[in-house]
Amino acid sequence: MRAPRNRKVVVIGYAAATALGNTFARTWEGAVAGRAGFRHLSRCTVETRSQVVGEIPEWNPADLSYVSRKDASLWNADYVFLTMETCRQALEDAGLEMTDDTGPRTACLIGSALNGSDAYRVAMDNYTQRGPLKVSPYLLPNLCANLPAGKAGMLLGFTGPIFSPQGACASGNHAIGLGARMIRDGDCDFALVGGVETCLIPEIILGFANMLATIKVGPKDRSHGDPTQASRPFSLDRKGFVLAEGAGVLVLAAEEAARTHGLAARAEVVGVGWNSDAHHFTRPNAATVTQAMQDAIDDAEISADDIGAVNAHGTSTPTGDATEAQCLRTVFGHHLARLPISANKSQVGHSLGASAAIEATLGIEAMRHQLVLPTVNHIPDPELVDLDVVPNTARAHAHEFFLSNSFGFGGTNCCLVFRGL
Repeated sequence: MRAPRNRKVVVIGYAAATALGNTFARTWEGAVAGRAGFRHLSRCTVETRSQVVGEIPEWNPADLSYVSRKDASLWNADYVFLTMETCRQALEDAGLEMTDDTGPRTACLIGSALNGSDAYRVAMDNYTQRGPLKVSPYLLPNLCANLPAGKAGMLLGFTGPIFSPQGACASGNHAIGLGARMIRDGDCDFALVGGVETCLIPEIILGFANMLATIKVGPKDRSHGDPTQASRPFSLDRKGFVLAEGAGVLVLAAEEAARTHGLAARAEVVGVGWNSDAHHFTRPNAATVTQAMQDAIDDAEISADDIGAVNAHGTSTPTGDATEAQCLRTVFGHHLARLPISANKSQVGHSLGASAAIEATLGIEAMRHQLVLPTVNHIPDPELVDLDVVPNTARAHAHEFFLSNSFGFGGTNCCLVFRGL
């Protein structure tokens, strides 16, 4: 096995679709403006008080020019076309053309936590109501986690490695970390990395609601008349996360490959820290979460004092936010008081396997503008007052490095450090 090349890995473009907008530009505009994109559920009908969700506005795969009526019917796992379109937009944003030279050197790693559960639901409805022969022969391809990346390759023309990192809600960061390692070591020159999730179906909504993970909006909750206030990470009255669909894809490149093709670098992936809790299937373990943060900083070959901002996992759950705060105190010590913290889930919700990738795109763009995005709906919690949570409006803040945290069910942790260029 040949020795790794130890190449620098840069970010040359990205795309996203969130509750704030069906493109990155619209998402960024809403994020900087301090808006939240939540609404009452319209994708399906389900009896639950967890009715506030994050839906991608104006998203209909049938509207895409390359999707025929037959395709829309056969590929009924919505994450397939969402992956294809977000990858297409990301390549366009990067200015990277797929040619005989670049295509074979371009990988695609797109994570998803739930992998086509919407298609499985349709198949089960057909089976129980219409009989076994009405289960689509396309069901299994719709459920294959790597298939959206494969379909993106068929559309766009890359032939490098494709697979789906399965790290639950940390999948997006795992994809970025793995893609960066592959480029660093010489397995590819470019990589489309990130996560995509289309999770707004009754069974998933009820599953999260019944495990007390998502917010249940009662008549006395401040989001009852205004659903945009439902997600409030690190806030005194946080009650659970807002489930959301979404997509985020970054284009990574070896620094010299980007230079050869005249592509501008926006940030560098400098640190990866990943581990597992061996603790509980949903409750985080402070010791290993802390270690993942520290490992990312160590991998970047900097100190904790060099980190200029934190993009928190910040789900808006009482236990999750408190544990993350505890870990931040351990890692940063006295520096924590000077460290602005942003929790993007306050604006776009929790899109599971896509969330970390979406947050990476927002964090990089914020660093390019020397901003820290807000944590909207924030009411200070007396037990978390030592955290400099940026409330409600974006803050001007010069920084060279930021830490992006992501943790998932099963006790999987992945933290990244990005450097601005």
